[in-house]
Amino acid sequence: MVFANLIFLYLFLPLNILLYFISKNKAYRNIVLVAFSLFFYAWGEPVWIFLLIFTTLAEYLFGLWIEHGRGTVWAKVSMVLSLVLCFGLLGVFKYGDFIIENINQLLGTSIASMGFTLPIGISFYTFQIASYLVDVYRGEVAAQRSFVKFLLFVSLYPQLVAGPIVRYSHIADEIDNRKISPGEMQCGISRFCIGLAKKVIIANVAGDFVQRYMGGDLAKLSVAGAWFGVIMFTIQIYFDFSGYSDMAIGMGWMFGFHYYENFNYPYIAKSATEFWRRWHISLGSFFRDYVYIPMGGNRKHQYFNLFVVWFLTGLWHGASWNFILWGIYFGVLISIERLFLSKVLKKIPAVFSHLYLMLMVVIGWALFYFTDLGKLGTYLSIMFGGAGRSLWDLQLEITLANNVFWIILAVVFCLPIVPKFKNWMQTKLSQGKQLSLFYVQIGLNLVLLVVSTAMLVGQSYNPFLYFRF
Repeated sequence: MVFANLIFLYLFLPLNILLYFISKNKAYRNIVLVAFSLFFYAWGEPVWIFLLIFTTLAEYLFGLWIEHGRGTVWAKVSMVLSLVLCFGLLGVFKYGDFIIENINQLLGTSIASMGFTLPIGISFYTFQIASYLVDVYRGEVAAQRSFVKFLLFVSLYPQLVAGPIVRYSHIADEIDNRKISPGEMQCGISRFCIGLAKKVIIANVAGDFVQRYMGGDLAKLSVAGAWFGVIMFTIQIYFDFSGYSDMAIGMGWMFGFHYYENFNYPYIAKSATEFWRRWHISLGSFFRDYVYIPMGGNRKHQYFNLFVVWFLTGLWHGASWNFILWGIYFGVLISIERLFLSKVLKKIPAVFSHLYLMLMVVIGWALFYFTDLGKLGTYLSIMFGGAGRSLWDLQLEITLANNVFWIILAVVFCLPIVPKFKNWMQTKLSQGKQLSLFYVQIGLNLVLLVVSTAMLVGQSYNPFLYFRF
């Protein structure tokens, strides 16, 4: 099941909200959320629900053992075993066939692949569990005594399958003591509707262009067509992933959970370093706190630490060499910026540093898109005029003319115009007029919901891009 789905929008979520608010009993509400979360996960992949429950139960017990033996060798042993299990399962299901394939190519062997399909969300809930175990070992949080509550933390469906990566310390108190006000419910609904519109109105439309230009016949592609295709992917992946995060954060508010922001308008950045402080913030902070700083951070072996982090960042996104290249690509950019380029970028006019960043990001998304390195090389060659293609083509001209207003809309909403306008309105309007703004927001939510619903009718299955990670 996905959020951008009529069954979810008009049956699953309303029924969940209704049953949740029937009683004020906290234990009842937790059980309702766990039940709906497990059903949500099992909807598309019933077999993997057992893997999720097994992993959660095993790591729940490890957490108790780690806390019980804190300061002893048994805590260290339990910590190591828990992480071996946690990342071992991720390695088998996500990277097993990739490793076998490369061994076969390197050694000329013919080891049979395991043939596992990737359990949805395993990368996200593995990192959530790992952060919990490390925090318990460090003594930063107390181990959760209730298995139901720990299962709620791991399986809560708003962020289970595509993030943001939620740390136990962020919501530990809210598992027991959350409260929902009418104002927060309204904010949650608004955030959800915005995320839905991002996905359906912008990301899905951009995805159609991406399929046509990047996923089609490259032999017919012009230089401008290649740039248009990768720019559409730049738009698609931002609105798809940030839209999911908005919907997850919005639903969290509806049930009293406050997840941290995962995106902060990354395309306004002026360097690769700044970009990654704004893009997928929960992943970046995870690698910073649990890999980069423990390895020494900026204090020793800084560039080696950066290389390890960005290698792992690329590998986390998928079992394919293009993701590893994509991670190393950004690692190299950030290293160059730390060596000298950041000083140059601060001195030149902001428009040029922004253009530098967007050029690097767009090239990076080409690396990210093509798992076939041969196609990647061909596409980059076309982009930079090395394949003898025409600069322009009539079909692209027609596409641009027919979609000019949508393109402008997509570009504008990459910028923080809406929040700045909203803040300006709140400071300028009196309290009475701010109430009118509240009703305007309700109207806008309805418009976004109706338009998104109309566009979803008749559409085929359209999962979020990050489901596969």
